[in-house]
Amino acid sequence: MATKIYTPTKEEIEARVSRFSKLEPMSTANDLAWVGQEAMDVFYARKLMPVILDDTKNPFGNEAPIIGAAGSTMFVSIMPPGQGPCLHSHNGTFETFMVLDGTIEYHIGDPVAHVVTLNKWDVLSCPPNVYRGFHNVGGTDAVQLTVITGTGEGRDDVSIPDSIAQKVEKEFGKKIVDAFRSIFSFDPPSSSVN
Repeated sequence: MATKIYTPTKEEIEARVSRFSKLEPMSTANDLAWVGQEAMDVFYARKLMPVILDDTKNPFGNEAPIIGAAGSTMFVSIMPPGQGPCLHSHNGTFETFMVLDGTIEYHIGDPVAHVVTLNKWDVLSCPPNVYRGFHNVGGTDAVQLTVITGTGEGRDDVSIPDSIAQKVEKEFGKKIVDAFRSIFSFDPPSSSVN
């Protein structure tokens, strides 16, 4: 049987275009505006702008120029020097990073077992069920393209080590931790030694 090929309408094509100049910060940042930048910086890149979002619940909000692309999520992150998200795991999906500008250091494992430094155009693809965190180690803003793919159910598969929840509660209070519990799951403390 032959595959039916078609030409989309102009409107269909326009719904699949994302212009960098029109990207907006993730809607989750608006939902949690009361949290404060210092606490947000623990969990997210300072400026995270969705390009493509899956049409399921995810930690990046529900607004993007392109919704739905075979289960893919894509966003651009901008991090000032020293900033970047804490250790976390995507438990059913791959998270692939491409540095578009600057230098970013990735920490792998809990406790950290590997450190990988990427420069402009370098790529790291992190498999599911692996803790990773990263931060800008350069002197100017770092820019990263992140693509999340896989057969996991949606993008609501992010978990964070319990040690992060404890640290955030100590620094910012239980109300802040509870706000992030509605977005991420916090893994119980590990009883095994790596």
